[in-house]
Amino acid sequence: MLEKAIVCGCSAIGAGLAMIAGIGPGIGEGYAVGRACEAIGRQPEAKGDVTSTMLLGCAVAETTGIYGFIVALILLFVNPWVKQF
Repeated sequence: MLEKAIVCGCSAIGAGLAMIAGIGPGIGEGYAVGRACEAIGRQPEAKGDVTSTMLLGCAVAETTGIYGFIVALILLFVNPWVKQF
């Protein structure tokens, strides 16, 4: 029983650490959008190209946060290590 409690506790800590992965994409996407707004302000005729490139970059950056979220959900709700005890 103690082993299961330790595994559940460590899984909760691991899930919390996995959610830290959401900080990076949030900062990066905010920075990218800010720079895209500056670029559009300097060259309004390039709005379409800047916007499409920014959206593609934000979508790729967001996958890191989504992977961290999925890992956290697996650790909290599926948790393959609990079944061993």
